[in-house]
Amino acid sequence: MLLNIIDIVLRGFIVGLISSVTVGPVAVLCIKRTLNKSRRSGFISGMGVVCADTLMAIVAFFFYALMHAQIERYRHILSIVGGLFVVIVGVVIYLQKPSQKVKPDGTVSNTPWRDFSSMFGFTIANFVTIIPYLLAFFAMFGVASHNGSTDIASIFTSLLTIGGFFGGATVWWFLLTLLISRFRRSFRPHHMRTINRIAGIIICLLGIITILSTVITTTPNGTI
Repeated sequence: MLLNIIDIVLRGFIVGLISSVTVGPVAVLCIKRTLNKSRRSGFISGMGVVCADTLMAIVAFFFYALMHAQIERYRHILSIVGGLFVVIVGVVIYLQKPSQKVKPDGTVSNTPWRDFSSMFGFTIANFVTIIPYLLAFFAMFGVASHNGSTDIASIFTSLLTIGGFFGGATVWWFLLTLLISRFRRSFRPHHMRTINRIAGIIICLLGIITILSTVITTTPNGTI
């Protein structure tokens, strides 16, 4: 029972962590606030992103649960397709060139609530691209689904998954703002591209591993 709970939370944690490890426009804004104001400001901004991502993860998990029967029926095919999608995302992230503007721009918000709410709104506005991204990760990591059921055990499983996701995303923003704060004086714009390259490689490897493991575990006659 305990091992099952740990497994559910861990899978949600990994999805939350991996889906957050990029340095796109949202991360650049959080980095700017960490450099220009304080680590606290950057982390609170990051938590705005986490809460928005978690809300979208709930929506993605709901659709994932509704499609549980289809996912199980075509699990091998979807794992390969999801793996390919993740590899493509990894390549895009690797090649992405983050904004080089990390200097004060005179428009940085003044209160923790504004730091939080501005990043929450900015992230929610991109739900069209984020939700399919999360769905792919849920399928790729075989996250447990409540299969449309409303019994206590199923609800508990869903809460554990979303809780794990929230924890994974929070850890990423905690580590990122800690790293930026510690190396504030030596931090340069090209370091953001380095983070993206590392993230891109990790995500690509996860996609490749998923594809290879799916192919290896197919039936001996090659049927998927």
